Amino acid sequence: MRKWLLAVWIAAVPLAAQDRVIELDSTQAKVEFKLGATLHTVRGTFSIKRCNIRFVPATGRFTGELVLDATSASTDNDGRDRKMHKSVLESDRYPEIVFHPARLNGELAAAGTSKLEVIGWLAIHGTEREISVPLSVDATGNRYRLTGELSFPYVNWGMKNPSTLILRVGDQVTIAIQAAAEAR
Repeated sequence: MRKWLLAVWIAAVPLAAQDRVIELDSTQAKVEFKLGATLHTVRGTFSIKRCNIRFVPATGRFTGELVLDATSASTDNDGRDRKMHKSVLESDRYPEIVFHPARLNGELAAAGTSKLEVIGWLAIHGTEREISVPLSVDATGNRYRLTGELSFPYVNWGMKNPSTLILRVGDQVTIAIQAAAEAR
């Protein structure tokens, strides 16, 4: 009888793990951006408006979205921020930046560090394109720390490069995210 109970318990462990859902905690997330410019790098932040991303490891299925408040973009320089909002982001017209994760490349380890790639759709400035986000995930028990960074040519989303005759700005912006998640 004991052997039978042990066999049932061993068989049930993978099933219980398959039922887990990992949810991102938006209160523990931070999104930063950087952009190369003449003699310096412009650094700034975005506020998270909404985040309801759920991931089921057993199926690799994502649902939800991460929504950034484009109107919150800040570099701590009022003049530069006004120009960024008016001429580049056009945040009065396009107030949200939305990422919809679709699938995961790589295997999420139950413990330790995993190097993964999240494929999804990024909508900025009225244009949506598929992107790939390299992600490092540190797992401890049912908690996860995520860090990711991607660079992309923002002008491909219809935004203007704010370069002037004297100030030159790169065509690539880098977005970095740090977040926490929990398996339930």
